[in-house]
Amino acid sequence: MATEVSGVPPTGRVPRSDPAHQAFLLLRTVFTVAPVLFGLDKFANLLVDWPRYLAPWLDGVLPGTAQQAMYAVGVVEVVAGVVVAVAPRFGGLLVAAWLAGIIVTLLTLPGYFDVALRDFGLLVAALALARLAARYAPARGGRAE
Repeated sequence: MATEVSGVPPTGRVPRSDPAHQAFLLLRTVFTVAPVLFGLDKFANLLVDWPRYLAPWLDGVLPGTAQQAMYAVGVVEVVAGVVVAVAPRFGGLLVAAWLAGIIVTLLTLPGYFDVALRDFGLLVAALALARLAARYAPARGGRAE
């Protein structure tokens, strides 16, 4: 006899009307698309002049120019977006950790506290994605990733 566990029907199917599943899909989509787009823009600087977001102390520690650092940042962000698409539980944690690093950097720049606060909200949302993925994106074999 099949029984319902934790609100998930025994067939493993989740009703489209399930608000938590809808939230998971929204977060997974946003944290897949946004990092990829922002990562690609690190190479074009269409949205903003990204090197100005690199703290001078960090620019002094890293080899190369600030723009070259942004190229590396762009690669990491694209990879993070792909990881969220493939393995959202791990990807959510990866994006949260990445955002924590960005927040620390922004807090050392005068005039960017508002952006740091916004990124903190995104960090919390990335953690929520990772938690929701434990239920809605189980790893192969039925275990949570």
